[in-house]
Amino acid sequence: MKNQQVLISLILVPIIAGLVALGGSQSGQTFNGLPIFAMIVAYAFILNWLVFIPANIFQTEKFFDLTGSLTYISATLIALKLSDQLDNRSLLLAGLILIWAVRLGSFLFNRILQDGKDDRFDKIKPNFLRFFNVWTLQALWVTLTASAALIAISSSTRKELGTLALVGAVIWLIGFLFEVVADYQKRKFRRNPANKGRFINSGLWSKSRHPNYFGEIMLWTGVFIIAIPVLKGWQWVAILSPIFVYLLLNKISGVPGLEAKADKKWGGQADYEKYKAETPILIPKI
Repeated sequence: MKNQQVLISLILVPIIAGLVALGGSQSGQTFNGLPIFAMIVAYAFILNWLVFIPANIFQTEKFFDLTGSLTYISATLIALKLSDQLDNRSLLLAGLILIWAVRLGSFLFNRILQDGKDDRFDKIKPNFLRFFNVWTLQALWVTLTASAALIAISSSTRKELGTLALVGAVIWLIGFLFEVVADYQKRKFRRNPANKGRFINSGLWSKSRHPNYFGEIMLWTGVFIIAIPVLKGWQWVAILSPIFVYLLLNKISGVPGLEAKADKKWGGQADYEKYKAETPILIPKI
């Protein structure tokens, strides 16, 4: 990404976050006269910008993923703390996010400690603007992804849990299990010296080329479904949560990059081409 594109991104990202904060704060609770959801959005950016400072000084990406998870966790806890109208829906949504964030954060942090580095950052770290931009984008990632849950928790509308909550919780559980199992299977596969230079096509990876991403999309869809009953007016900006996760993973930074990397590494090999032809890219085959 050229510096000009980075500058455009640094201008657009806060604007997008501001519009989401404005919409999601409608019919929401306030704290000392300030909308809680908007305060949380601002907090997500401030936290990531603060952690960027030592990360840039020491030119390290080791705390990037961990900071993302901690942003989810702390933002959720702040929403619970500031809200004076907590109910079972708020507690359920907060619990689901905390479980997911703790699991993913510990998994990613352990992975980078074992691997020593994340090669995605090799060309980014030396460039101040590009490195700062990825931390800014991470704040937007948290804002958009968790928007449905945080808007519902900070909403002034309260309703008893019903069928949608049950449906959403089941979908979240299915997605969470897919993500956890897929990550475990791939990590175990890579740790086996006999698999060096090979691609994984066993377990859930025999059903989908990206089962962990399928799980991620499923679980955030479940969170949105749980939030639906309390959304009013502009709070429906929360629908961006599952849409954003799908577009991010399937069209932008997830699947496209991994598919290109795999094609470059194994393209032309008969077993890989057969696997690619017979295995769905995202939605698992039954």
